[in-house]
Amino acid sequence: MYIDELELAHYRNYDKLTVQFDNNVNVILGENAQGKTNVMESIYVLAMAKSHRTSNDKDLIQWESEYAKIKGRVMKHHGALPLELSITKKGKKARLNHLEQSKLSRYIGNMNVVMFAPEDLHLVKGSPQVRRRFIDMEIGQISAVYLHDSSLYQKILQQRNHYLKQLQVKKQRDETMLDVLTDQFIEMAVKIINRRFQFIDLLQQWAKPIHSGISRNLETLEVVYKPSVQVTNEDNAEAIEAVMRKKFEELRSREIDRGVTLIGPHRDDLQFLVNGHDVQTFGSQGQQRTTALSIKLAEIELIRAEIGEYPILLLDDVLSELDDYRQSHLLNTIQGKVQTFVTTTSVEGIDHQTLREATTFIVDNGSMSRQTGGG
Repeated sequence: MYIDELELAHYRNYDKLTVQFDNNVNVILGENAQGKTNVMESIYVLAMAKSHRTSNDKDLIQWESEYAKIKGRVMKHHGALPLELSITKKGKKARLNHLEQSKLSRYIGNMNVVMFAPEDLHLVKGSPQVRRRFIDMEIGQISAVYLHDSSLYQKILQQRNHYLKQLQVKKQRDETMLDVLTDQFIEMAVKIINRRFQFIDLLQQWAKPIHSGISRNLETLEVVYKPSVQVTNEDNAEAIEAVMRKKFEELRSREIDRGVTLIGPHRDDLQFLVNGHDVQTFGSQGQQRTTALSIKLAEIELIRAEIGEYPILLLDDVLSELDDYRQSHLLNTIQGKVQTFVTTTSVEGIDHQTLREATTFIVDNGSMSRQTGGG
């Protein structure tokens, strides 16, 4: 899978841009604040219908414009697939093969991307929220059902929290509605927990040998899903439901006192263990970076295994964050297999055949020009 053409209109600092990409490696060179990351972000937004940098879609619209538009043509095994996303201050419209999609869950997943940016190094040492977002974004790319279930779960969570607040301040006294919302909540939570267990199990299978290779067989990586209730990947749906129901009964008065839902997928976490030790707490910076790199490379292989095609890889200003050895491992792994976009201020000091053979683009103040050949 690769994107061969991208069109932007009124997107961030780009008034108009049409560019053709190479199906192998594309290096986007330029000084800071010229628009390199904006191009990278637009490819990500075209795929995921949301940004990795902001939760406010209005930020994507060029200053004093009414809308932003991203169009792309993705080449897949079965042929070309045109994608289009229009963003206004009122919302988003997505077109797939020129047909408007009534639900974003039908659009997302037609173009698969893996983003690796400096903030992804926080996957290991950052907050649980970062890791939950990672899980949701990655499973959502390969499962429209999970996207739908997650969206429904968030709505029920909001309703449940709102009702708990009403009970907390005595605006409501009838707890029957809370029971109804709890039943709905548990039903969706069980589906999400089960799917997350499956995903983390697959991720672990890919990440373990990759991490072993990068660490020269000195380290063993384990990825552990940590739900907010005491369940394991061996528990079936009925067992998880029973545990959650019992826990909600125990927490009932505390939840009403605090006006918030205290358990569920929105409070789960991931743990990374290297040689049995928690990398977040006990790992060196090098181990944390190796773990993040292993997870990203595993993601590429997992998506290929699930959908039968390699995703597009976006390396946004991340090569400079990795030492020579990890850079080489990353570039060797993707060479000739994955369409890759690399943003950087300079390729000096990165001596690798992959970049020497890349197609290079120069970005300068919202314009982008192609320079044939590497560097």
